[in-house]
Amino acid sequence: MNQFIKTDPWMLVEERFDPARVKSSESLFALGNGVMGGRANFEESYSGDSLQGNYIGAIYYPDKTRVGWWKNGYPEYFAKVLNSAFWIGVDVAVDGEVLDLAQVEVLAFRRELDMRRSVLTRRMTVRMRSGVEVEVEVVRFLSLQRRELGVIRYAVRPLDRGAEITFSPYIDADVRNTDANYDEKFWEHVSTDGDAVQSRTKKSGFDVAWAQRVVLDGAGFRCETTPEKVRHTTVVRREAREWAVLYKYAGICSSLNHKPGELIAAARAVAADGAAIGFDALLKEQEAAWAARWHSCDIEIGGDDAAQQGIRFCIFMLLQTYTGVDTRLNIGPKGFTGEKYGGVTYWDTEAYCLPFYMATAGPQVARELLVYRYNQLDKAIENAAKLGFHGGAALYPMVTINGEECHNEWEITFEEIHRNGAIAYAVFNYIRYTGDKEYLAQGGAEVLLSIARFWAQRITWSEARKKYVMLGVTGPNEYENNVNNNWYTSYIACWCLRYAAEAVAWVRQNRPEAYAAMCAKRSFDEQAETAEWLKIDADMYLGEDRELGIFLQQDGYLDKEQVLVKDLDPAERPINQKWSWDRILRSCFIKQADVLQGLYLFRDRFDADTLRRNFDFYEARTVHESSLSPCVHTVLAAQLGLMEKAYELYLRTARLDLDDYNREVEEGCHVTSMAGSWLAVVEGFGGMRVCDGVLSFEPHLPAAWQRLAFRIDYRGRVLSVEIVDGTVSIVCEGEPVEIMLAGERLTVDGQVSRSLK
Repeated sequence: MNQFIKTDPWMLVEERFDPARVKSSESLFALGNGVMGGRANFEESYSGDSLQGNYIGAIYYPDKTRVGWWKNGYPEYFAKVLNSAFWIGVDVAVDGEVLDLAQVEVLAFRRELDMRRSVLTRRMTVRMRSGVEVEVEVVRFLSLQRRELGVIRYAVRPLDRGAEITFSPYIDADVRNTDANYDEKFWEHVSTDGDAVQSRTKKSGFDVAWAQRVVLDGAGFRCETTPEKVRHTTVVRREAREWAVLYKYAGICSSLNHKPGELIAAARAVAADGAAIGFDALLKEQEAAWAARWHSCDIEIGGDDAAQQGIRFCIFMLLQTYTGVDTRLNIGPKGFTGEKYGGVTYWDTEAYCLPFYMATAGPQVARELLVYRYNQLDKAIENAAKLGFHGGAALYPMVTINGEECHNEWEITFEEIHRNGAIAYAVFNYIRYTGDKEYLAQGGAEVLLSIARFWAQRITWSEARKKYVMLGVTGPNEYENNVNNNWYTSYIACWCLRYAAEAVAWVRQNRPEAYAAMCAKRSFDEQAETAEWLKIDADMYLGEDRELGIFLQQDGYLDKEQVLVKDLDPAERPINQKWSWDRILRSCFIKQADVLQGLYLFRDRFDADTLRRNFDFYEARTVHESSLSPCVHTVLAAQLGLMEKAYELYLRTARLDLDDYNREVEEGCHVTSMAGSWLAVVEGFGGMRVCDGVLSFEPHLPAAWQRLAFRIDYRGRVLSVEIVDGTVSIVCEGEPVEIMLAGERLTVDGQVSRSLK
């Protein structure tokens, strides 16, 4: 366990300054409000190693793809959410000497991220080179209620004698992305006007304006501007132990929500309103807004502070990243914590994140995630056409921000096509959980039939096998490329074909007008196309080894030397940082859940013996070097009663970044996999799932846990679930609901309790 971050149920705390950990802490202590966010960079000057980052959702740049050679169908660009203006800047000098933690003696340092209210506080005492000792306290937050407002309170006091304090709050729009493929600057200057600056993204043409309003009692500010920077400077004198307190309110407005010519005025208005309301009132407003969010989604774990901190950190990051207020936004794998993966949308959203938002934020927020994909369906059809598919077949992108594919590794772009299955499964999962079958007539069936068309063309008839086969794919295990008959891809493709046939039939039978419109729009011949889909499903080859009783991950997997993870030298882990790619590809080691991904999604279709045989076989060969892996294994292990293994894997997923398992947290946090941590608790240890239209609970608690409590929104009811001392209690707010509890079918009308012993 990482001893640098203090274990606390509601806080992230570091109690010393370590220059080697600055970038890691910048990731962990990052802030966001669902539409924008940024890393926990220091406000004042810092000459040490740092990754500066402030990000605005859906503002992106199409960075030209960088590859050694070009292939037909390759995307021309990789979309990147941009590092935007450094709005938090507050340079400080004491008697003319710049405050810089890399240059002064740090006597005390404490940084706290209060997850209850998304407020970052930093307190430190330093000795300047002049000898004067200075205490600093900085509080920062991004308003959840006013989503274009950032707030800073920066307080300084000399401790042992009086001193002059110089404050220079600024906004610097002269910024770059560290991951630019050609070291290109993505922004161009539009205008600078007093307290505000406006920039425009090259190529994509988004405009953003930043404005600051600064307040320090009794002080006047001198304004200085350069083409991409605005600065206000004042000098005040304070006697020993007397505070100088500066307040900074930043308005951040984009052309997503305002006309470009009105952006500076809009940003100024946001900043001015913030200053008029004042820091204390804004902080109270922030506390109330976050309390309301936590009320619906908090998870309480008794007796295990490390597990408690882990799950709250995961939920907190998810709440900071996406709130469902804008269908143009989605959930980047790093959220607002770093540049890696471009901040764009992957299949993670549908496979991992949707259930969290569905159960904690209500059906409308979850529906917005489905609408996001529906709105990009025509782009998905264009993506498939670029690869040679026709007739309205859709291949959703592996990586996107506007519907276009922008991933540039061939084994992912062309072969990791199981992502189509995740998007179809999300429609099914949403309807199964919410009961909102109307969505099929309002876009869902269109998505499903277009995906089914893709699978029907992508699957091949094998004369040798007298079966349909799936050739040249990469499954979820990216340590295998260009394989044949990946079981997971083939299985979910067949399921998609069946489900699409069921969906269009339901629309035809129940919403004939919507059905007619869909058929006309998509040139759909139900009888001919669904007959082909069902024929493929009936004759599909799905690899299996009957002697071992397992599904084969892909053709030839058992030809590999079957070495187990427990026999790996720890010095060679992680293998993706220590081994050549050739060696990885020839090994039997699995990056993340692959066969087990399918068994997790469809676990009600397999008996316990089948689940156990496959789990035992594949878990022993999985190195979990993807953040998306441990949560799937946790759910299956808990269902199988393998509680020690389930607990071990839960800590790995929930504390992945806090304990920096993969030694890469400085690049940003694994936000989308944090939804998997929620799945591990609620679906794994809480045993929650929907079977045959009935909500079911089969709880299994780790030995270290004295209590587990969580709340879910289910079909208009709020269910509060508590497991303690071998008893599960469920309180229902709303209409009575039928559930399965530990194998017993019952109706919850108010409250029920059952012993699990």
